[in-house]
Amino acid sequence: MNKVVLAALGLILARDCDIGGPGFHGPGPIQGTWGGENAGLMAFDTTAHVHIGCTAGDTKQAVVADAQGRFDVPGRYNITLYPVARGPDHPARFTGSTDGHVMTLTVMLTDTAVTLGPVQLELGREPRMGPCPICRKPAR
Repeated sequence: MNKVVLAALGLILARDCDIGGPGFHGPGPIQGTWGGENAGLMAFDTTAHVHIGCTAGDTKQAVVADAQGRFDVPGRYNITLYPVARGPDHPARFTGSTDGHVMTLTVMLTDTAVTLGPVQLELGREPRMGPCPICRKPAR
């Protein structure tokens, strides 16, 4: 094949397969807004903010997936957040997997037996939080 045809095929694949945008494209950081029913994740380059129901937490680092799309990240999570934050923030593990468009997420508090999820989230979808609005973005 000539170089022009190969370049055109590459551009079509990048456009149609959403290669290079936010989300997950092989091993590496997951970014963007991921939403579902009563759940959401806002992933940044150095941290992520999660809501499941009327609870919320933050990772202590970027969410980075392995070659199979799996991740396991430490953080803090508050299960007594709404309507008034009563604390405390518990140590937690944020685990799950993604194919780049759909994510399964579970939050496990490591100092108690509490597990939230699994929940299913979609990249680019605004979270629908019901009576609990997404209340804050993590401090940068």
